[in-house]
Amino acid sequence: MTVTLQPRPTPQQPPAALQQVAGHLDGEVAGRIVAASADLSLVIDADGVIRDATVGTDLDAENIPGWLGRRWVDTVTVESRPKVDALLRDARPEGITRWRQVNHPSPSGVDLPIRYASIRPAEGGPILVLGRDMRAVSALQRRLVETQQALERDYDRLRAAETRYRQLFQISGEPVLVVDAGTRRVAEANPAAARLLGRPAKRIVGQDAVDLFDAASTRALEAQFAALRATGQAGEIRATLPHGRGEVTVSASLFRGEGGASALMRLVADPVAAEAGADQEAPTRAVIEAMPEGFVVTDPSRRILTANAAFLELAQLATEGQARGRTLDHWLGREETEAQALFATLVDHGAVRRFATVIRGTFGGIEDVEVAAVSVAGARPCLGFAIRPAPRRIPEGRFEGRMPGGREVPRSVEQMAELVGRVSMKTLVRETTDLIEKLCIEAALRITRDNRASAAEMLGLSRQGLYAKMRRYGVGDLDGPVEED
Repeated sequence: MTVTLQPRPTPQQPPAALQQVAGHLDGEVAGRIVAASADLSLVIDADGVIRDATVGTDLDAENIPGWLGRRWVDTVTVESRPKVDALLRDARPEGITRWRQVNHPSPSGVDLPIRYASIRPAEGGPILVLGRDMRAVSALQRRLVETQQALERDYDRLRAAETRYRQLFQISGEPVLVVDAGTRRVAEANPAAARLLGRPAKRIVGQDAVDLFDAASTRALEAQFAALRATGQAGEIRATLPHGRGEVTVSASLFRGEGGASALMRLVADPVAAEAGADQEAPTRAVIEAMPEGFVVTDPSRRILTANAAFLELAQLATEGQARGRTLDHWLGREETEAQALFATLVDHGAVRRFATVIRGTFGGIEDVEVAAVSVAGARPCLGFAIRPAPRRIPEGRFEGRMPGGREVPRSVEQMAELVGRVSMKTLVRETTDLIEKLCIEAALRITRDNRASAAEMLGLSRQGLYAKMRRYGVGDLDGPVEED
């Protein structure tokens, strides 16, 4: 069997089979086929006037029947008129013209886009114009353009945000590292981190973040990264820098971007140590940590920067990280006004001595303390607080002068004058009341020759109440035998 390959027909030449079928079609059937194959068909006479039109249902609102009797070129927009002239000029019996998009003014206010091709069935006869509705394609094109413009605007915003981030990252005085959470490789390091670590930023990028610290801190840093990958958050740790550059507090937070997880590492050096230098940091830190009295350094807004173990014990805290960043007011003072009096005096005079107050522990414990504080100016101003437990008994130095029998009397007026402005009035009243109660108990025991039952009756107290006050003020020997009435 032999197969003869026929050349593929061009768009201007319909296949032979189609020509054979078309030969059996009468005018009515041909018209139906034209109407079914086109959204809009027009019959144009030799003068370019529209004589007839077939319109699809989707174009009913465009008032196309109103075009009848008008020149086709008058129904289109100005920029489309050359295309209409070309469609009329190129229409011949030999074949259909190429498709051209033409825009018509629409009653809706939005131009009606139609894609036309024309053919003249017989020489000198009318021209048949076939049109396809391009509104859906035009709407897609508009949406594409709007989407492209929106993407350009978003890109501009992202670029501006990245520029701001880069600038803030570079000028920030806080050392920051951006680390890949999976590999622990440093992706970025700002100049402050480079200065703290003592090496150029280019040499830091690509290094394992753990290798930037002393080997003694390796285990703590690895545990911090493990917690960060497992739960998305990790607590602060203390890490030692190599070559004797001191210690820093390392905090890490997780964020996602560019298809992966990264960690933002902040390295916070002690402000006192940073001013003193690397050579003095270790001994200074060791002395402050070993002090038996509480020692706290805060910023001017009273947020804790560092605190030693004695303060943590008074505040009932386990680690320094629980206190860092929180205001000292959270633990200091019986009430807010008492702490405010201390801070106001510190601002006015630059120093406070022997301020009597309390430390409120995290678990409800209350400890009477005395506070000495100083305000330090400089490039990084801060406040220093030395906190020690208050004496259990009234100091002997608080008495001056003699009563009959050799007993001292208090300098109440002078003492109160010295303490006004440094101690709240509530504290002054409480201490004065305690002093008077102690003197009364001692006098009653002296008059009754240490007969506690008679002393309690003289003071209007119960035996148990007298014993409680004696224990409170450290009066008498409570371990000795108790006499009967």
